Amino acid sequence: MIGNFVYCNPTRLHFGKDAPNALREELQRYGKRVMLSYGGGSIKRNGIYQTVLAELRAAGKEVFEDGGVMPNPTVEKLAEGCKIARENEVDLILAVGGGSTIDYAKAVSVSAYCSEDPWDKYFVRFEEPTCKIIPIGCVLTMVGTGSEMNGGSVITNPAAKLKIGHVFGAEVFPKFAILNPEYTFTVPKYQMVAGFFDILSHILEQYLSGEDDNTSDYIAEGLMRSLIHSSRIALQNPTDYEARSNIMWTATWALNTLIAQGKTTDWEVHMLGQAVGAHTDATHGMTLAAVSMPYYRHILPYGLAKFCRYATHVWNVPAEGKTPRQIAEEGLCAMEQWMKELGLVMNITELGVDPSMIEAIADSTLVMDGGYKVLTREEIVAILKASL
Repeated sequence: MIGNFVYCNPTRLHFGKDAPNALREELQRYGKRVMLSYGGGSIKRNGIYQTVLAELRAAGKEVFEDGGVMPNPTVEKLAEGCKIARENEVDLILAVGGGSTIDYAKAVSVSAYCSEDPWDKYFVRFEEPTCKIIPIGCVLTMVGTGSEMNGGSVITNPAAKLKIGHVFGAEVFPKFAILNPEYTFTVPKYQMVAGFFDILSHILEQYLSGEDDNTSDYIAEGLMRSLIHSSRIALQNPTDYEARSNIMWTATWALNTLIAQGKTTDWEVHMLGQAVGAHTDATHGMTLAAVSMPYYRHILPYGLAKFCRYATHVWNVPAEGKTPRQIAEEGLCAMEQWMKELGLVMNITELGVDPSMIEAIADSTLVMDGGYKVLTREEIVAILKASL
């Protein structure tokens, strides 16, 4: 049975080679003062920065730059962005980059005029904004997070060793998103494949939960099959437009809230991965990859029917003559082989974790209750040890 839900996604999305041509028209909908947020400078090397800046100038905008957004945006960087946005009374935040930059822009949008400590209000108490919200738009240059069409924002507090996400409501979604698959061609292989796994993980977090025959699960299976097929092509030829465009579109649908409708969702892999990231500052997709196999093997007995379906519907595991447990385990083996084929990090040791850090990482792991098994602290420790 599909549960009750209300679905709303207000983001206007422009997709394809000609998508950047829509930027000037979108900019005309907002005031004169724009904060331009971006990362470490790759957009200046590949020419995207110059293209975007030219459009901003042509639209008559006054630009206030906020560069240097790191892969795991921190509370300190958030404070810097809030100061720029507030002091210059910006009318729009334009995020140019991947998910981290867009996540950061959302955090700035709800924090610049917040009278309380934004970290405490949004990422500890998980409250909704009551202050003025600055609208944001985005130009996507790396796929994976789906942040271009959702309300998610993940911020790291290095002092507290916490990396926490807040899913804001529709009023915080980007007002518009520019998606040109060609903008992703120059992303280094390590980041590219990390993004591929981030996409799969988003889908699995919503798919591997619940036992009902739900339309959302059929959509999720199609998305996963498309991703697996296109990822293998992109691995051999990163500039294959068809493959990269399919992956970009899959990433958006993986986490624009559609396939979560009417069902429970898990998100414990993300809690484990984000805890590892808080202690290591490792690439998000790689932290997810490093903990996924131990986690899924641990919870498999509690969701055996769905793991069997995953194996047969997504990985084409033949079921004849096998027990449900054998089918399910063979599906996870097929997934593991694909991960190794991509060159993903398969253990947290490679990310800088040693056994002495396990207890502290466990303390940083939030426990979710939407999956097949609510983990005890002992189970979290055991999964992390199995991930070494």
